[in-house]
Amino acid sequence: MSTISEDITKDKLIADVKLVIADAEELLRATAGQAGEKVSEIRAKTQDRIAGAKIRLAEIETRVVDRAKLAGRAADDYVNDNPWRSVGVAAGIGFIVGLLIGRR
Repeated sequence: MSTISEDITKDKLIADVKLVIADAEELLRATAGQAGEKVSEIRAKTQDRIAGAKIRLAEIETRVVDRAKLAGRAADDYVNDNPWRSVGVAAGIGFIVGLLIGRR
């Protein structure tokens, strides 16, 4: 199972890649009027790469969501199977957090 920080990092990476793709698409639209064989060739390559990146990003996003759901189900199953242990762990964590906050 992945940790919370890994999930946040993955979510940030997905958001960053989406921004890069949006910026690249905007750049392609802005240069649409540019003439020349080389510019047209680069635009075509870029559009193909963006399309591929969107597909891979959607696949990665789906896997991340599926793993998060799986982790949620596993946590739910554990709590249902061990309710008193879960309450004890939560109380212990709450106690420690309370001590740390009280020291400030």
